[in-house]
Amino acid sequence: MKSINPDISRSKSSLPNLDGFKAGIEKGDKTMLAKAITLVESTRTANFDTRRKLLEWASQSPKKPSYRIGITGVPGAGKSTLIEVLGLELIEKGHKVAVLAIDPSSQKTHGSILGDKTRMVELGKEQRAFIRPSAAGKTLGGVTAKTREAVVLCEAAGFDIILIETVGVGQSEISVKQMVDFFLLVLVAGAGDELQGIKRGIVEMADLILINKADGENIKSANASKVEYNRAIGLFPTPPSGVKPRVATCSALTLQGIDNVWKFIFDYFQKVQNNNFFDVNRKNQAVDWMKESLNNQLLEAFYHNQKIKAELNKLLESVRKGHLHPIAAANKLIDHFKVM
Repeated sequence: MKSINPDISRSKSSLPNLDGFKAGIEKGDKTMLAKAITLVESTRTANFDTRRKLLEWASQSPKKPSYRIGITGVPGAGKSTLIEVLGLELIEKGHKVAVLAIDPSSQKTHGSILGDKTRMVELGKEQRAFIRPSAAGKTLGGVTAKTREAVVLCEAAGFDIILIETVGVGQSEISVKQMVDFFLLVLVAGAGDELQGIKRGIVEMADLILINKADGENIKSANASKVEYNRAIGLFPTPPSGVKPRVATCSALTLQGIDNVWKFIFDYFQKVQNNNFFDVNRKNQAVDWMKESLNNQLLEAFYHNQKIKAELNKLLESVRKGHLHPIAAANKLIDHFKVM
């Protein structure tokens, strides 16, 4: 399966230099922003120095305060339609909205559909909107390995609302919670056993549980689901934010209840800024990001080392032939690294 994302498929030789990236991003050039994200997603060692300097600049560049919102939900819950409606409303309120949409990758072909731009046609036409689909690859947690970096680049380009749409709901899909200020879980009524079909851990992380498609014949079941989830979250402990999660219904199709969604979200932000949780959470996330970045860079340096590559190929062949146990082979490689 081939990627249809034009930003990724472009030749790497067309990438500008560091000063070109800075100038374009500062002006809010969306094409340059897309190329910058392509750069940080690249695994080519030739891009490493430019990538590192660009991210250091972006993380320190002056920018207006931003809100990072993670959005996840069951397949068919209408996340993309909801995001488009919410994004258009925010633009009307004077915000600049960036959507980082993470699509699942095939574990067989490693390809991804990356179709979010086709599902958010109206939002994609807006000058103050930016939609970037990316493939999750092998990364767990419903995000890509470079989602944090993409967030920083979007903020440097002046986008003050960052919406991260994740792959879907699963047991491992918690990484997004560690990089956002607000976590929105989108569900749909009448999709089966509500609480048993969703991992409790995902529900506990949600700051807002939004039951979409509450229109027509679904209104009654949506309201029933709202009562059920309100009862469930009443049994959960108070979250670290000190703000009790809320449950609401809406329809992205008829726009019913959409106004209340942002009212709930910004009410949450006001509360966590007043009790200082917003700043504390951002600082804790910065520490987590530093550790994650260190781990990623160490792994990258390890596997790109020519001596390690040569030794690894020998050990892989020994394991493949059954001459060496996998644990023993891993230990040998680490011992080889220690004496380098």
